[in-house]
Amino acid sequence: MSMIRDLRAVVRPSRVSLRKEGGAYDATRSPAASSAVVDCAVYRDGRRLETENALTPHEAVRLVRRDGGFVWIGLHEPTEAEFSGIASEFGLHPLAVEDAVQAHQRPKLERYDDSLFTVFKTIHYVEHDQLDANSEVVESGEVMCFTGRDFFITVRHGGQGSLRALRHRLQDDPELLAKGPSAVLHAIADHVVDGYIAVADAVQDDIDEVETEVFSPGRKGSPRGSDAGRIYQLKREVLEFKRAVSPLLRPMQLLSERPMRLIDPDIQKYFRDVADHLARVQEQVLGFDELLNSILQANLAQASVAQNEDMRKITSWAAIIAVPTMVCGVYGMNFDYMPELHWRYGYPVILGFTVVVCLGIHRALKRNGWL
Repeated sequence: MSMIRDLRAVVRPSRVSLRKEGGAYDATRSPAASSAVVDCAVYRDGRRLETENALTPHEAVRLVRRDGGFVWIGLHEPTEAEFSGIASEFGLHPLAVEDAVQAHQRPKLERYDDSLFTVFKTIHYVEHDQLDANSEVVESGEVMCFTGRDFFITVRHGGQGSLRALRHRLQDDPELLAKGPSAVLHAIADHVVDGYIAVADAVQDDIDEVETEVFSPGRKGSPRGSDAGRIYQLKREVLEFKRAVSPLLRPMQLLSERPMRLIDPDIQKYFRDVADHLARVQEQVLGFDELLNSILQANLAQASVAQNEDMRKITSWAAIIAVPTMVCGVYGMNFDYMPELHWRYGYPVILGFTVVVCLGIHRALKRNGWL
C-alpha cells in the first residue's frame, strides 16, 4: 500500500508552463549545436547522475553501457534528421521512428524486438469565460515513449503536456526510479490519465451549464436555437476527447495483464490502477456523448414547439383579420342595390357587427390556447 501511495504522489499531475529549452540531438552536429532535446540524464540506483556539463545522448549512452543504469531522453517535436541519430544509437525500429516524428497517431502499444513503443494523447482543458459555438474546449498533444532495457525516450508534440515537473517528482523518489524505465512509463501513463480525469470534470461543468440553460423556463435575451451551436461544438470537443481515451484502454490492459520482459513485475501490477481510472474516464466520455445527444434533441424539440406556437398565433390573427377583410370586400363592391347600402345606420351596424364577430373569434381562440 505504501508503494501505491508513493506512485500516486509522484505522478500526480500539476499545471506547469511549457518552456522550450536545450537543443536537439543530431549525430551530424557538434554537441554545442541546438536541437530538440529538452533533457538528457543518466539514472543509476534511482538517482540522477550529476555532471559538470549537460550530457549529449551519445555521452549518456556511453556512461550507461560502461557503468550501468538507464538514460532518459526527452525531445520536443524533433525532425527526422534530428531524431535519426538517437534512433540509430538505440536501434529503434524504423516504423516506430516514423510514427514518432510524424505524430498524429492514435494511442497504441507496439513491441519491437527489445523495445516497447507507446503512444499517449494528452488532453488539456482550455479555459473560457463563456461557452459559445466557436469556443475551444479541449486541445490535444501527443507523447510517444520508447521503453528499453537501459533507456527511455519521450517524444512530445503539441504546446502542452510538459513532463518537466513529472521528471522532478520522480527524481525525488529514488526508490521508484530504481525500478528502471518501466517505472517512468507507468508514471507518464498515470500522469496522462489523471489529466483526463481533470478535463472530464471540467467538461462535465460545461455540459451542466448548457443543460441548465436549455431547460431554464422563461429564459430571455438568447436567440431561439442559439444553444444548438454550443451543443454541437461541445459534441465535437467530446469526440476529440474520446479519440484520446478509448484507444488507450487496450494498451493499458495489456501492460497490466500480460507479462512483459521490459516491464518490472513490481511495476506491472500498478498499471491496473491506471487501467481502472482510464475505464472510468471512458464511461464518462461515452456518457457525455449520449447526454449531449439528448440535450440537442430536446433543444431542437423546444425550437419546433416554439415554431408551432408561433404558427398558431399567426393563424389565429389571420382568422380574426379575415372577418373585417371579408366585410370590407363585400361592401366595397360598386353595386347600387345592396342591403343597408343607403340606410342611415348601415355603417355603424356593420362596423359593430364586425367588431363583435372579431371579439368572439378572439375569445374562442384564446380559450383553446391558440392565443
